[in-house]
Amino acid sequence: MAKAQAQKTDNTASRASLWMAQCSPLRTRLVADLIRGQSLEEANRRLLLEKVKPAKIILKILRSAMANASQKGLADLDRLYVSEILVDEGPRIKRFMPRAQGRADQRLTRTSHISLKLGEKVAMGPGALKKAKATAKAQQQKSQKGGEK
Repeated sequence: MAKAQAQKTDNTASRASLWMAQCSPLRTRLVADLIRGQSLEEANRRLLLEKVKPAKIILKILRSAMANASQKGLADLDRLYVSEILVDEGPRIKRFMPRAQGRADQRLTRTSHISLKLGEKVAMGPGALKKAKATAKAQQQKSQKGGEK
């Protein structure tokens, strides 16, 4: 008999990315951690208050993802939140800077690859929340019984 396979559902409403952003990945990750899981309104507010260069870059990416979501017309902007934001290291730009006595030092400009996904919050009523908790508890008990055997 064929097993029924669970299908993964992707609740991604929109996405946007930027490659080769000229800011270091470490500084960009610090800003990205501020808005991960936040609603669009809260993320916009936080990024506008930050005075570092990566905040301006991430704000542009966030606004691009918002425009993509409204263009698709798949989701209401009030229910969207930052579901995932990834910051990876891009290639380093290598240049030389002249120094004293005819020497030269290498200067590395670090770059970042930033990708952002917006997800849609699912409205759960009080009955649905109770049911979700009961299901989670039942699964936990079932996994404990399976471990005892």
